[in-house]
Amino acid sequence: MESPALNDFDLHLFSEGRHGHIYNVLGAHPMSHQGVEGVRFAVWAPNAQSVSVIGSFNSWNADQTPLQPTEGYGVWFAFVPGVCPGALYKFAITTRDGTQIIKTDPYGQAFEQRPANAAIVIERTPFPWNDGDWLSERSRFDWQHSPVSIYEVHPGSWRHHGSGRWLTYRELADQLVPYVLETGFTHIELLPITEHPLDESWGYQTTGYYAPTSRYGSPDDLRYLVDQCHANNIGVILDWVPGHFPDDSFALAQFDGTALYEHEDPRRGRHQDWGTLIYNYGRHEVRNFLIGSALFWLDTFHLDGLRVDAVASMLYLNYSRKAGEWVPNEQGGHENLEAIDFLRKLNQVCQTRFPGTLMIAEESTSWPRVTRPPEIGGLGFNLKWNMGWMHDTLDYLRQDSVYRQYHHEKLTFGLLYAYTENFLLPLSHDEVVHGKSSLIQKMPGDDWQQRASLRLLFSYMFTYPGAKLLFMGGEFGQRREWSEKRELDWELLQYPEHRGIQKLVQDLNNLYRKQPALYQCNFSSEGFEWIDCHDSTQSVISYLRKESRDGQALVVVLNFTPVPRHNYRIGVPAGGNWQEIFNSDSSYYGGSNVGNPLPVWASPESWMGRPHSLALTLPPLGLIVLRLEP
Repeated sequence: MESPALNDFDLHLFSEGRHGHIYNVLGAHPMSHQGVEGVRFAVWAPNAQSVSVIGSFNSWNADQTPLQPTEGYGVWFAFVPGVCPGALYKFAITTRDGTQIIKTDPYGQAFEQRPANAAIVIERTPFPWNDGDWLSERSRFDWQHSPVSIYEVHPGSWRHHGSGRWLTYRELADQLVPYVLETGFTHIELLPITEHPLDESWGYQTTGYYAPTSRYGSPDDLRYLVDQCHANNIGVILDWVPGHFPDDSFALAQFDGTALYEHEDPRRGRHQDWGTLIYNYGRHEVRNFLIGSALFWLDTFHLDGLRVDAVASMLYLNYSRKAGEWVPNEQGGHENLEAIDFLRKLNQVCQTRFPGTLMIAEESTSWPRVTRPPEIGGLGFNLKWNMGWMHDTLDYLRQDSVYRQYHHEKLTFGLLYAYTENFLLPLSHDEVVHGKSSLIQKMPGDDWQQRASLRLLFSYMFTYPGAKLLFMGGEFGQRREWSEKRELDWELLQYPEHRGIQKLVQDLNNLYRKQPALYQCNFSSEGFEWIDCHDSTQSVISYLRKESRDGQALVVVLNFTPVPRHNYRIGVPAGGNWQEIFNSDSSYYGGSNVGNPLPVWASPESWMGRPHSLALTLPPLGLIVLRLEP
């Protein structure tokens, strides 16, 4: 039998922002008290005059079920007998001026499907997980020396049911998991499935930080999807949004009639670009709400990491603001010191509690040490999106091949900072929406050149230092921009050209996972060495990828023009036969099959400062990888 009263120690930890399982305290929790089954409701509303719970069990009557205040903590609670799992509920809050407002539960673990927004009391029955071996292995995951290849997915538009509806979490388990397994990705990243009212926000305007969206099924349905991923050695990462929240009147905004979760001053509390509100990271209970949410997903859903959205907007007080529209910090600077402290605590707690999970920052500026430990002034993330590489590469490939020689620095500049952080190379959803066009449509030239350039882009990403991320649809050359309203254009796979792109991505994942030189030193300069970065006239670059400073090397050569290059000589570190093990221009992928089908002998002719050299055939708009035969 449990006591319905809240524990003072729990409340004390919450008030200090340090409760590691706050999701087991606040919200709605079925329990038995004195032999009576019911539900304890608890909510933080320190500035409320009174609070009651309303729901399907009391005819939504705000006078029937009042909550009791706790002394000094601002939390209200009540045990309500007879309430069963499945019951709908909200909180009726009377503000200081006597106004009654109706709010959903910030700690609700399930909600009605939009446009309805009541929280749902859920069962406490443990889910029958079968991923113990996966979790054990994950705790020892050496991600810095392992392949990390992420397939970014919007569950509502990856594929639809024959009737036109979304797939459920369980249907995704049956269809998405085998597809990802076949395609060779190591992880799935789900665009935010935290509950949200607006489909068009893609989940980035979250109102339910402790609830998977009911669009695709129940919380246990999502657990089934994760369990199936783990059974097939696929990790699951959640896009998570602690940087802002929507101002919907039913949710967190002005929760108890005051700016409780947000800053009261709009110069600190409102995002002008997005029309959303900014968390008050200096308030202990708000920090606990957010860190508790992160821990909730890692704990109760066994997720393998979080991609933290819009980190730059959190770090800068003057983010997207003009002079006079922001307030300096206590030191007179533009850094959000409270957000910095929050991010450090977030990463420390998550990685301590769940070793082997990945904390990934979408951070678009040059903020230093994002992926370095807090002890040396870092933010403590594992990985940071390499937005510079992405923008430079796509800008370069947009150029007609005739003009690429004048933009050669976009290929080479990135290596000047490639090892200042642990970078992830993102070709994400952000690049295929809002008039930016799909990846293949960004490429100049006729249809053949567009497909060849897309294959070249993917091959470049998989042989360049860093973890990898590709948004769904790119892997088979989706031509239309992505829209959350429709499924991907799977019918394109009836054409061999698109099946060839899909096969290329599959083989690139396999190459990446089987060749330690492509991942062993992804985050160390020992794993990369230029062969030649100066041939701008012919738009060719070449480099070595290595297992270690003196370890086995792969030779990678890229030709960014549609002109084949014959007898193209490069220097290599050793003599012997070099075998072409990958060619993006292979006919298997829809290419012209130009390349080096037979082993190429490295002559003792020194070249580019190296003792041996190869005379190669470079395919048009192609990349080749060669390995020294034993």
